[in-house]
Amino acid sequence: MNRYIKKAMALTLTTVCIVVSLMCVPVNLSGGNVILAGAADDTITLRVCSWEEYIDTGDWEEDDTIDLESGDIRGDNSMISDFEDWYYKTYGKKVKVEYSCLGTNEELYNMLTLGDEYDLVCPSEYMIMKLIAENWLEPFSEDFYDTSIAENYYAKGVSPFIRKTFDENKINGEPWSRYAAGYMWGITGIVYNPDKVTKEEASTWKIISNSKFRRQITIKDNVRDSMFAALGAIKADKLTSESFKNRADYQDRLTEEMNDTSEQTISEVQSYLQSVKDNAYSFETDSGKADMITGKVVAGYQWSGDAVYTMDQADDDDFRLDFAVPVESTNLYFDGWVMLKSGVGSDAQKKHAAQSFINFLSIPENAVRNMYYIGYTSVISGGDSSVVYDYVKWNYGADEDDTDTVDYPLGYFFSGNSDDDRYILNTPREQTYRQLSAQYPSEEIMDRSAVMQYFDAEETTRINQMWINVRCYNINNVPVSVWCIAGAAVVCLIALVIKLKIGKKYF
Repeated sequence: MNRYIKKAMALTLTTVCIVVSLMCVPVNLSGGNVILAGAADDTITLRVCSWEEYIDTGDWEEDDTIDLESGDIRGDNSMISDFEDWYYKTYGKKVKVEYSCLGTNEELYNMLTLGDEYDLVCPSEYMIMKLIAENWLEPFSEDFYDTSIAENYYAKGVSPFIRKTFDENKINGEPWSRYAAGYMWGITGIVYNPDKVTKEEASTWKIISNSKFRRQITIKDNVRDSMFAALGAIKADKLTSESFKNRADYQDRLTEEMNDTSEQTISEVQSYLQSVKDNAYSFETDSGKADMITGKVVAGYQWSGDAVYTMDQADDDDFRLDFAVPVESTNLYFDGWVMLKSGVGSDAQKKHAAQSFINFLSIPENAVRNMYYIGYTSVISGGDSSVVYDYVKWNYGADEDDTDTVDYPLGYFFSGNSDDDRYILNTPREQTYRQLSAQYPSEEIMDRSAVMQYFDAEETTRINQMWINVRCYNINNVPVSVWCIAGAAVVCLIALVIKLKIGKKYF
């Protein structure tokens, strides 16, 4: 047979095999992405690292069903296994998530510098800034924010307020949104017992040094949160003055003041926090919630998510607690998903899986599941979906028999328009200073919010030394009588040593 005929037959047979193979393999063409299903041993491994108890683990009880106007929501399986199933059904490719947890942002950073590899991690805002500045992160694909792609749930559902925050804040001239997608967000404030503390007393950072509540207040045991509170207190007169609040560049100036790291200011912060240390019941990370619920303290500095948990638990015990946001400023914080170059690298399949994980968590029903499970507030408002707002109404909407109610505008978060009639929630008045105000602060509160920025090496050294000085024992507060006793003891010890030496000389 002529070699040209053989070649033609071989080419024809090859073409037929390819066509048949394509007919038998599931494909997905959404968003221009074509991913072919592989063999079982061709599974994508996605290494994810986040906080403890920061994603729905499933196995809900029967009475845990969230019955919204838009439909019931339940978490029967873990979010991880649901993602793995969704990814295969959507893209025809198997993915296995290796999920691990971190304790602190610094622990995560240390693990990375020691060579631990992850594809997707969920640090806090300042660590995201640090990772961007130090070139650790892989940027999102160009089509990640394309809202015409059906599976881009993050781009379609992220709150306009959060999207604006991520777009307008930059590191090295690049917006956060190029490298980070939000997950949960919130503010800081004071949880307090209204029978012991007035709303006015709780609505200022000065409460942490208020001698009226000596040994009855908790403060956060980390330098950034404590420094923010101290800055608000020592700059209170300036921050609350009408001339400052009415400035055209108020937001920019507020951010500058709440990120002041000059030597003089850090010295003032140290002195203030040392006085707070003498006044506070404790510096704490997690115990403050229990201390509030059991009545050991009358007020405590809390992240909004923990504030909601604390008030919920107190309600179960018929013990009333409220939430106040200091008039000086509140810290806008968030955790967000970022991809690491050391993990994802140039692996297009891993990068697609990582971005798909973010999008899966951003499906409105999944955002609600995670909020219900962990108690914090998702950055997802839902876009065209009403699910997230239905969840807010389910939690905080007024009942027919409620008599003292108010309208609470949430348009700034859900649509970007404060006057949007679709997002004016009728709620019991008390919710304007309780769980609702912690989980979804009013726009007036958000107008005085500021993000703590990433500090460079010199600033970090100065701030860390200040914190060491605060957390170590303050010798300036040792009473004179103690110094006298200590001095006398030293003199006696010296005399004893001399006597012993003289005695040895003659033997």
